[in-house]
Amino acid sequence: MTTFSTLDAWLAHLESAHPVGIDMGLARIGKVKDALRLTLPCPVITVGGTNGKGSTCAILESILLAAGYHIGCHTSPHLLEFNERARIDGQNATDAELLPHFEAVEAARRSLPEPVSLTYFEFTTLAILHLFASRGLDAVILEVGLGGRLDAVNVIDTDCAIVTSIDLDHTEYLGDTREKIALEKAGIFRSGKPAICADPAAPHTLVDHADAIGADLWLFGRDFRYEGQAGSERQQWSYVGRGLRRSSLAYPALRGANQLINTSAALAALEALRGQLPVSAQDVRLGLANVELPGRFQVLPGRPAIILDVAHNPHAAAVLAQNLGSMGFYRYTYAVFGAMRDKDIEGIVGLLKGEIDHWCVTDLPIGRAASAELLEAELRRAGVTDESDSSVTRFATPADAFQDAMSRATDDDRILVFGSFYTVGGVMAYRKSRQH
Repeated sequence: MTTFSTLDAWLAHLESAHPVGIDMGLARIGKVKDALRLTLPCPVITVGGTNGKGSTCAILESILLAAGYHIGCHTSPHLLEFNERARIDGQNATDAELLPHFEAVEAARRSLPEPVSLTYFEFTTLAILHLFASRGLDAVILEVGLGGRLDAVNVIDTDCAIVTSIDLDHTEYLGDTREKIALEKAGIFRSGKPAICADPAAPHTLVDHADAIGADLWLFGRDFRYEGQAGSERQQWSYVGRGLRRSSLAYPALRGANQLINTSAALAALEALRGQLPVSAQDVRLGLANVELPGRFQVLPGRPAIILDVAHNPHAAAVLAQNLGSMGFYRYTYAVFGAMRDKDIEGIVGLLKGEIDHWCVTDLPIGRAASAELLEAELRRAGVTDESDSSVTRFATPADAFQDAMSRATDDDRILVFGSFYTVGGVMAYRKSRQH
């Protein structure tokens, strides 16, 4: 049997163990799950959507931890280390905690009459679920990796599903319209269980699917909403649900214009599950005050201002542009930008070029990435020229691009690091290395 003594060795093996990186479908992972006899005896909340998944998971986790529950939370991808994908009671699982569960998945896979191969995401998801199952948790939060219907986390029947937003991304896997993508995301809904959709304009395909399977659909604007002025830092707001109102709430510690929708979706899920996971007004207040999520419009202290954001599709770029516009005056904005080749780079650039003066575009250490050369070509097409007030410069790594931006920026400027998780993670790793 294949076995490795370190987590890094396991992960390196898994990167090449399956012929393709993304292989949609639940048949293979389902067989290994059955061989593991994997069940989660606690409530499960599954969170899908184009953008806002990570924030919604973090808000749910923070509120439930404030209420004293033992919580497992599986998110992806990670920024600095794999262990971020498996949190128990708010702490990343250690290598030593994860290793036995990698071995258990491999043993179960080998035990099949005809062993199947699993993708990196399928294998690691099973290992993390197996870890959670061993811990006697009160609830588990699962973030969908891609789509919903055929995503690895959907091998577990959820007790409450959330779809945060629906927009065009991963179109080669999920379809090229919002209607097709919505149907894939609605695949996490279950008959008779709460299904929460926070997209203010839910496509009819999602609504029809929920009706067809008899899910209990909660729609933003119909079944739950927020009241209060979005984007105002100091004001209070209220959550209004089907049978519950939570008034005088402070804004969540996560910044950005879209966080009230994400928070409302989380509160709707907790309202729907209040028979199993009751939380008090104080739990909600503490949870919102303490929630943290790196890389989601994260503004670092100090000058020049540094903003980290994993916006990597036009929907997220539009929100990022809105958030940048409401930050106040800066002389120049420098951007460290790297993205995957399959993203709508033209759409992202079109939405953000009005907020950015100097572009530091970077290669990324993965085959799927767009080259810095390609990114520069896209910016030139969009009309960005080299003048005293604007420029495009190419770099080999996010760290190189960030160092250049730091060398040019003054205290009156700001530096935006955005795009792929690899872009933001690369700069975070560089900054961390400088602190030691």
